[in-house]
Amino acid sequence: MKPRAAALWLMVAGGLAMIPGNSWAAGHVPPILRHRFANGLTLLVRENPAAPVVAVSLQVRMGGRWERPENAGISNLLQHVMVKGTARRSAQEIAEAAEEIGGSVSASGDTDYAELRGTALARHWKALLDLLADVALRPSLPADEIENERRVILNQIRNRGDLPFPLTFDTLLASLYGPHPYGRPALGQRQTVERLDRAQLLDHYRRHYRAGRIVLAVSGQVSAQAVVEEVGRLFADLPAGSGADDSAPPPPTAANARQVLERPAAQAQILMGYLAPSLSQPDYAGVKVLSTLLGGGMAGRLFVELRDNQGLAYSLGALYPSRADTSFFVIHMGTAAENLVRAEEGLRREVARIREERVTPDELQRAKAFLLGNLAMDRRTNARQVWYFAFFELAGVGHEFLDRYAKAVEAVTLEDIQRVASRYLANPTVTVLKPIPK
Repeated sequence: MKPRAAALWLMVAGGLAMIPGNSWAAGHVPPILRHRFANGLTLLVRENPAAPVVAVSLQVRMGGRWERPENAGISNLLQHVMVKGTARRSAQEIAEAAEEIGGSVSASGDTDYAELRGTALARHWKALLDLLADVALRPSLPADEIENERRVILNQIRNRGDLPFPLTFDTLLASLYGPHPYGRPALGQRQTVERLDRAQLLDHYRRHYRAGRIVLAVSGQVSAQAVVEEVGRLFADLPAGSGADDSAPPPPTAANARQVLERPAAQAQILMGYLAPSLSQPDYAGVKVLSTLLGGGMAGRLFVELRDNQGLAYSLGALYPSRADTSFFVIHMGTAAENLVRAEEGLRREVARIREERVTPDELQRAKAFLLGNLAMDRRTNARQVWYFAFFELAGVGHEFLDRYAKAVEAVTLEDIQRVASRYLANPTVTVLKPIPK
């Protein structure tokens, strides 16, 4: 391994132990109070006296996974409109109220969840909860704000279609997942977002914003019991039950095809995709380590071999996101148009090599350190911690999931890597973007 790559591995691995106050890295998670209210709302509270701030994440079981082709993108649009007005506050008043308590409030829709999030100075934690409760329980969905947010999202969709990597990525996922909702971008599609109206948004809100579909996570300089009492008061009117249908979509079946897009572009894009385990499956940790071995920064095999040694890549990596349902494993590479054939052959060789040849013990240990080190650094703030707590609780694996995950990563063996590589990295679905003259 080259000195630069080895040094990066050591820096990240060392960071796991050096993060101040990172008790998770030392093997201890500060206690989290979990409270389930009579209406079904789940509350998670972590008392964190380290700094006089507080963060809140309200996550709803609502997103692309529950959308249909005819309303794709509705969750994301709804979330953005919700913070633009309530029965008590206008969009400007919401923003001003957040600024007055030293924080912010925002929202987004994703694949497995939709989130309202906020931060504030700890002494204003009640005001922050009141503001988020107002947005969650009393959105007014103003018609003019629906149009404003629609225009913003349509521009984002248009930009994705014009940019080489997002276009290639979206095309790959559509081929990899077929009719499964994971094959559609959370932003939605132009033809559906253009047609969504206020009545549809209101119906979507009423079906999904129910107590049994919501997890509220709080972390900061607060009293857990006081938060329980305040949340119980503020969210007492939240409709009970789970509302919308939660039946799982049919399992995806990958196309295992190769398609070529021709577009004006400065460089070629090569994406190879595979269906991969959800975060609740036993192979999740092993595939996470596998993705790090291949695409984990400058020490990953792809970077060392295809960029450093062969000079074929402008950019490359491996993507394996946490999904409640079947996830994906995508290897991506940006290269010069004249190197397209050699670059794709190189990617295929590296996949074949990790499937057929056992990695070394040193490689495995560095990958684990890199993976857990990055996770520890990502969890340094209250805002990121509440996201993790809420997401894993909502996904059904429990807010304490990362404790089990860290142990599972440490337990991954050389044999596990070869096994999961052989099982999951076979018969890729490939999408290539080939540059053409403008």
